Amino acid sequence: MTPPETPIVKEQKRSRLPKSARAGGTLHGGPLAYAILAVFMIVSLFPLVWTAIAASRDNQRLAETPPPFWFGSNLFKNLEIAWNDANLGEAFLNTTIVAGTSAVTIVVLSTIAGFAFAKLRFKGRNALMLVVIGTMMIPPQLSIIPLYMMVAKLDWTDQLQAVIFPSLVSAFGVFFMRQYLLQALPDEVIEAARVDGASSWRVVWHVVFPAARPAMAVLGMLMFVQAWNDFLWPFLVLTQTGNPTVQVAVAGLGRGYTPDQSLIMAGALLGTLPLLLVFAIFGKQIVGGIMQGAVKG
Repeated sequence: MTPPETPIVKEQKRSRLPKSARAGGTLHGGPLAYAILAVFMIVSLFPLVWTAIAASRDNQRLAETPPPFWFGSNLFKNLEIAWNDANLGEAFLNTTIVAGTSAVTIVVLSTIAGFAFAKLRFKGRNALMLVVIGTMMIPPQLSIIPLYMMVAKLDWTDQLQAVIFPSLVSAFGVFFMRQYLLQALPDEVIEAARVDGASSWRVVWHVVFPAARPAMAVLGMLMFVQAWNDFLWPFLVLTQTGNPTVQVAVAGLGRGYTPDQSLIMAGALLGTLPLLLVFAIFGKQIVGGIMQGAVKG
């Protein structure tokens, strides 16, 4: 019979293991892992880099074969022309209002609904959740005609509320927050708050929102990006001369018998920069929220 190992023997065996194999050790990738990551990084950055290169050239050079693969001297000139021609200053303000309002509202309502579906017991809960999930399977293009008829009857065409109101709720957001709160919010914490006399809304404000903060940050970022990049519905109800969003304003740069591709790329580059800035500022918190949710799940 083998005698039990003493703590000293266990520590000696552990010390002989590679550093990455010990508990709490840091894993280091080999050359192959770094090569694969470099390839994926290049592929991911190429569209953005190509947009900047095309924005720095003129339309004639972009039509030549082979196309340019390095920056030209017209970048700032094209950016200025695109900014003035597309009225991007007003478009940025409109898009910030639309995307910000939609993101905040979706995050708040989705957190409350997700908490209800995850932790509250009521009749028809599972059936209602199936209905919510089922709405995600309906192509959004099918709702465009009846939605446009409603907007026209309300006389909201070419007004920002025509874009804001249809995007105030999200079935994906409800499902996302429900799945997160199922694991991240213990039932014991809710029961303790109930014992202390907290009402349902007090539980939501003081228990649910703090526990769901990482997932709320991730969902808010996703919904902000989605609203910022939305094109089809804003293009139908807004005009370039009225209250355009960024995508509608950039689409106006393509007018004419021969669209100037360099100006279109310059407008697209300007429309992308705010998203890059937002992710550069809040990217660490967003990634941390994703990782925290993964650990809790």
